[in-house]
Amino acid sequence: MLKGKVALVTGGARGIGKEIVLKFAENGATVISGDLIDADYSHANVSHIKLNVTDRENIKEVAKELKEKYGKIDILVNNAGITRDSLLQRMKETDWDLVVDINLKGVYNVMQGMVSLLLKSEGASVINMASVVGLDGNMGQTNYAATKGGVIAMTKTWAKEFGRKKLRSNAIAPGFIKTDMTHVLPEEIVEKVLDNTPLQSMGDAQDVANAALFLASDMSKFVTGQVVRVDGGLNL
Repeated sequence: MLKGKVALVTGGARGIGKEIVLKFAENGATVISGDLIDADYSHANVSHIKLNVTDRENIKEVAKELKEKYGKIDILVNNAGITRDSLLQRMKETDWDLVVDINLKGVYNVMQGMVSLLLKSEGASVINMASVVGLDGNMGQTNYAATKGGVIAMTKTWAKEFGRKKLRSNAIAPGFIKTDMTHVLPEEIVEKVLDNTPLQSMGDAQDVANAALFLASDMSKFVTGQVVRVDGGLNL
C-alpha cells in the first residue's frame, strides 16, 4: 500500500509511534523514526534519526539530511507528545509550558521545517496525532486538552492552505489506548472510561496504526481536514 513512499514519524520509538513505524514499513514504505531515543525495530525499511521537536535548528538539520538522501517526504506523522496532568489550580506553569512546547509548538516546528519536502511529493499526507481530549476535554488535562485542540485546528488550516498543492492533512483522535501513558491510570478511572465506551474495552496501538495506514495511503486520497476518532465510541 505504501511502496515507494518515504515517511517520517516523530516520537516513533515506542507506543503508538512505534506501531505506526512498523505498520508503514510492513506495507512497503521507507520509514524514518524521528525521536530522541532509538529502538529495535527489526525491519530493514526502518531507520532512526535523532529529532527534537522543540529544537528548530535540529529540525533544519534533519530536513537537510532527508532532502539529500530521499529528495522528498510523502508522509509525515506528528506523533511526539507528553502529558503532565494536574487539576488547574495545582498546575505548574512549567508543566503547562513543557506540554505546549512539545505537543503544540513541536507539531508547528516540524511541519514548518518539513513542508517544502512534503510539497515535492505528488500527493503528500500529513497525519497529526490529536486526542479525544482535544475534542471533549478532560478533568486534570487543561494543558493537554489545549494542545490537542490546537493540533486539530492546525490540521484543518493546513488542509485548506495546502489542498491546492495536493497535500492532505488529517488528524487521529485516539481514545483510551493501552500504552505507557495509560498504564499508570488508577483502576477506578479505567473502569469509568470503560463504562462510557460502547465497545467496553481499551484500544491498542495497532488500532491507531491501522487508521494511520488508511490516511497515509491512496485509499484516503479524497480525505482531508478530518479528525478520525479511534475510541470505541467513547462519550457517544
